[in-house]
Amino acid sequence: MTFMIALKIAAAAHARRSEGVYLSMFAVLSAARKAFTRLALLVSILWIAACQPASLSNTGIIPSGKVAVALLVPHGSASDQEQKLARDLENAARLAVTDLDGVAIDLRVYSTAGNAARAQAVALEAVGDGAKIIIGPLHAESANAVAVAVADKGVNVLSFSNNSTIAGGNLFILGQTFQTTANRLARYAANNGKSRVMTVYAQNLAGQLGKQAIEKAVSANGGSNVGSVSYEFSQNGVVAAVPQITATAESSSADAIFLTANSAGALPLFSQMLPEAGLPPEKMQYIGLTRWDTPPQTLSLPGVQGGWFALPDPTRAAQYKNRFTSSFGETPHPLSGLSYDGIAAIGALVKSRGRGALSRDALTQAAGFQGVTGIFRLLPNGTNERGLAVATIRNNQLSVISPAPQGFGAAGF
Repeated sequence: MTFMIALKIAAAAHARRSEGVYLSMFAVLSAARKAFTRLALLVSILWIAACQPASLSNTGIIPSGKVAVALLVPHGSASDQEQKLARDLENAARLAVTDLDGVAIDLRVYSTAGNAARAQAVALEAVGDGAKIIIGPLHAESANAVAVAVADKGVNVLSFSNNSTIAGGNLFILGQTFQTTANRLARYAANNGKSRVMTVYAQNLAGQLGKQAIEKAVSANGGSNVGSVSYEFSQNGVVAAVPQITATAESSSADAIFLTANSAGALPLFSQMLPEAGLPPEKMQYIGLTRWDTPPQTLSLPGVQGGWFALPDPTRAAQYKNRFTSSFGETPHPLSGLSYDGIAAIGALVKSRGRGALSRDALTQAAGFQGVTGIFRLLPNGTNERGLAVATIRNNQLSVISPAPQGFGAAGF
């Protein structure tokens, strides 16, 4: 594959990315410097370190009649992509409400415009209107502001963010975290003879958090962290890092390289340059912290052939996509399922527990919940675990090599 093809794949992936929850490690095209600037800004917004919301006691009294749920989505955002995502999050929530059996939800939608101050204001308005729990908002900064504002009002917040640094107290995150992904893949690697792992990560906060998740997961699953190489958040930084990655892999006798890069950033370059530098997939097991099947052009990169990465239960994800498309006439944003999951969890708890169903103890039940992309559960520290499949790429085609677990305690956990 030529260098220009790799760059076109990266550009196409970047164009498809929402300015929402999940991170692109960096833009590869040197000509697309404006895109790189926007991406760097997104990273700084998303992974902002914020104060922990105050701890919340076991509250969440269910009123008679319908359960009032506030949905905070970025309607009114200046970004067309966020506007689309806002519509899909709302539609997914409404779809979930219609699917509930024996539970009546009074869903009230509030527009945040993708702004933290606005999100905090409408959250207080929602609680004043009687909301007993909040689903959303999208961005980490907004979620933290909302949780702090309503912590003393006995209201829990289920944010769409995947930023584990803001989780805790009355703030839970619904997004798939680096730690969940790293745990699944490190466990699979250890069980399949790949225990000497080196990490390649970007020199930014997202890269650092990804590295920490990988190293923690490798150690927890009996593997060895034999080395790590960081790279500058730029195209030149990737090119400069390749010789060091190759040397470290050889000197440490690594049998796997765990990459934090994705298809909208460094992955196309690494997948071309590392095999050319003497580390082909036949010699080195590559593992990705991000999905390597989107956009579809990524599947044709030579360096990703045989690589391992994690993804939500493909069967359930396809069922949700078909149901959403049939109901609303368009393909759902990949993050829209988080909204459905939030409503589904609330409905399940209200039906089984009634009074007190929205307390922290109820939300963090060990059995978890059935989501549209697989099982998930909220943890006492505000993060979550999700049941993920492990996939590889063979002959430019996605292939699931370890199915998503169907329950906690099953294979994969």
